[in-house]
Amino acid sequence: MPDFATYQKHAQTTAVYPQRGEGNFIYPALGLAGETGEICEKIKKVIRDDGGVISDERRQLLAKELGDVLWYVSTLATELGLNLDEIAADNLAKLAARQKAGTIHGSGDLR
Repeated sequence: MPDFATYQKHAQTTAVYPQRGEGNFIYPALGLAGETGEICEKIKKVIRDDGGVISDERRQLLAKELGDVLWYVSTLATELGLNLDEIAADNLAKLAARQKAGTIHGSGDLR
C-alpha cells in the first residue's frame, strides 16, 4: 500500500493535460471539482433511489470516484509545489488542536 509521497509520485506518471508540470493548477482544480460533483450525484441517487442506504455496488462506484478525487488532489498539490504527506500531517495536527481547544465544531479557518 503506497504512502502519500509514493502515490503523489506515481500519480504524476499518469498526468496528461495541457501545460503539465508548468504550474498549471487550474486544470487539476477543475478536475477535482468535477469529480467531487460526481460523488455528490451518486450520493444524491442513494437518497433518491435507495432511501439513503448505500449498496455494495454503489459503495464500489463511490470508491472509484474517491480514487479520482485523490488523483486530482495529488496532482493539484504537485502543481502547487506541495507535499501530500505534509498536508495530511498538518491537517491532522490542526484537527487535534481544534479538538483539544473544543473548537472542532466551530466555524472559520482560524479557530
